[in-house]
Amino acid sequence: MLAAGCSGGPTPVQPTGSPSSQPQTSAPGKTLPYGGAPKVEHPLPASVLSTHPCDSALTPGQVGSLLGRNRQGAHRDEPSLGAECQWSNDETGALATVLYATKLSDGLSAVYANSKPQATLWRQLPLVQGFPAVAHSTFKQESVVKSFCQVSVGISDQKTIDASVSLGYSQIGKKDPCDAAAVVADMVITNLKQKAGA
Repeated sequence: MLAAGCSGGPTPVQPTGSPSSQPQTSAPGKTLPYGGAPKVEHPLPASVLSTHPCDSALTPGQVGSLLGRNRQGAHRDEPSLGAECQWSNDETGALATVLYATKLSDGLSAVYANSKPQATLWRQLPLVQGFPAVAHSTFKQESVVKSFCQVSVGISDQKTIDASVSLGYSQIGKKDPCDAAAVVADMVITNLKQKAGA
């Protein structure tokens, strides 16, 4: 899905971490949610994020469907955010990244309060299997804007998962990276709900 087409082309931009979810601390005295963030009506338990996303976010089959072949995930953990995994196809330039934002406690509220003001892209999405989600990015370079998007999904008022993609070379300008990131987020939510027994 992300990687269709032939190889070759420029070196892909590889955004590291979650540029739109820079470290935030809990806002003292604030009741969740705040900042315009929606409430998570049917939260998942925090325990669903107890394993590393490389081990639980996507199945091998899902990785294969996204990248054109199954790839081993690479640990790219963000000490101030949480555990992160990146899957890539070097031949096509496609990347998919999943972050479990376990080090933050304000969930989507932090994203709305801190990322929205500086976002170059901000799009509230339809619910992802009942969970509120927003697509966003702070990148300004046109080449990255056309190829990269991050989707944050609130699994509770306190916790989020972030799914981001960089499209394969042949898909840039043909597919919306935010649509692709939403597909990845949907896959992750499916797996987390199964883990929770929901």
